[in-house]
Amino acid sequence: MNKTLKIAMAQIAPIWLNKEATLQKIKRAIIEATESKSELIVFGEALLPGYPFWLALTGGAEWNTAVNKELHAHYVNNSICIEKGDLNSICQLAKKNNIAIYLGIMERPLDRGGHSIYASLVYIDSAGEIQSVHRKLQPTYDERLTWSPGDGNGLQVHSLKDFTVGGLNCWENWMPLPRAALYGLGENLHIAVWPGSDHNTKDITRFIARESRSYVVSVSSLMSRNDFPEDTPHLEAILQNAPDTLANGGSCIAGPDGEWIVEPVLNKEGLIIKDIDFNRVLEERQNFDPVGHYSRPDVTRLMVNTERQSTVEFK
Repeated sequence: MNKTLKIAMAQIAPIWLNKEATLQKIKRAIIEATESKSELIVFGEALLPGYPFWLALTGGAEWNTAVNKELHAHYVNNSICIEKGDLNSICQLAKKNNIAIYLGIMERPLDRGGHSIYASLVYIDSAGEIQSVHRKLQPTYDERLTWSPGDGNGLQVHSLKDFTVGGLNCWENWMPLPRAALYGLGENLHIAVWPGSDHNTKDITRFIARESRSYVVSVSSLMSRNDFPEDTPHLEAILQNAPDTLANGGSCIAGPDGEWIVEPVLNKEGLIIKDIDFNRVLEERQNFDPVGHYSRPDVTRLMVNTERQSTVEFK
């Protein structure tokens, strides 16, 4: 029984930049996943409370404008402070339903002062305990105008039945060394979370699976013009340049041989559920294991700093 795992990919849209409403939608997805006897549910990058789409639509790089300042403040106000218990209800639901969760959040951490935000990937185990919070190492392009760079503290893996699971956010999946760090910890089920769209998932999902000889589960959100709430600040300015579809999904699963188990699913909201078999990992590692028999640590090795970064240290 430990060699198979039922995974639910939650390809859903947020109630954009509305923390409480999006939390309720996430809870409904978790309950639905448990009804199908799923043992792990994965949500997209920054789903709670949403991706900063306005930056590309309203001149996000313009200096000192009311639009950017007011939207950023709205974003921070709807971001998640774990220390204040914002994820407690999700943790309780995980424990009640015996399900593990990977959830992409905008984190507002007190250990960095409580005013900056980080694109974080949170792992909650089936006992309802937060086991890791991985803050995205390098925000991409216009994300840097609202997100802060993270650290290596969240480069961790977790036991889930016979699997060893770890995860990265969006384009940091393209960074070879963070991937290698997770491989070195024994990862064989890689979680890649995205804001949405198959142009991100269709190539790299299979590439990482073939490189690592692991399962790779890519989960994306959805976003359309209709998903912007009417009370969003500067909504008219956002919609003026917004396409009908901002994120089309593209959630998918590749097996340890790099072939599709679930091809990218487009423009469909809901849960995508699949069983995976651990023995397939062992079969594919027979001919290639990037940190085992097909490695040369006497020639190349990676050093990783896993300290949680902070500006001050009190003694």
